Amino acid sequence: MNTIKITAGATRLIAHRGLSGLERENSAAAFVAAGNRSYYGIETDLYRTLDGNFIINHDGYLSNVAGENITIEQATFDTLRSIRMFDNNSTEKRADLHLPSLEEYVGICRRYEKICILELKSGFTVEELERIVARIEAMGYLDNVTFISFGYENLLRLRQIRPNVSCQFLTGDCSDAMLERLHNDKIDLDISYPALNAERVAAAHEAGILVNCWTVDSAEDAQRLVSYGVDFITTNILEAIDAGYDA
Repeated sequence: MNTIKITAGATRLIAHRGLSGLERENSAAAFVAAGNRSYYGIETDLYRTLDGNFIINHDGYLSNVAGENITIEQATFDTLRSIRMFDNNSTEKRADLHLPSLEEYVGICRRYEKICILELKSGFTVEELERIVARIEAMGYLDNVTFISFGYENLLRLRQIRPNVSCQFLTGDCSDAMLERLHNDKIDLDISYPALNAERVAAAHEAGILVNCWTVDSAEDAQRLVSYGVDFITTNILEAIDAGYDA
């Protein structure tokens, strides 16, 4: 199996949870697989751990990816790191697959010159966000990070400490009221793609808002979204054959 190639033009493709169509989601293997391809960015998900550290995982628990009855926020970083994950589409564990740290994820994006699309999953405090930002800043890569979240408060708190950092709000709402709110808070849109049409994309752009959309795995859907002029498409398996952008 390989990626499904599409003509993306100016639309930039983002690998959802790494190249999760080929490798175990949110693993170093998925990030490296995306890094070795034409993706503009690599998306992942960040939780706090019981002991105040940070770790990569999507669901907030490990039953799906490792068969373990463990909740991320109720376990320590070292406990979580000791667990091995299943191979992709398998219940066989792989010795090289464990939950990545924040630094491992950023380091892979930096090595392959990809933009980090970092979803803030926990409801982080200002102090926790300061520590997350400081760790990325220490790696010299903060200017190459877009923070996304379903929690609007996460993004507003982030704005308190880094007013100019790139942010996108995850939502299914592309109403005029939502676009006005995003415009006022200087936050871009990261939206479930069925909510979009050409008119809504144009309205967002008129308000100065970039449009990302998720999770698009059909080439037909992707080509329609490209025709609308979306700025980014987040995908598990699609890849641009004409990517001409630089991270």
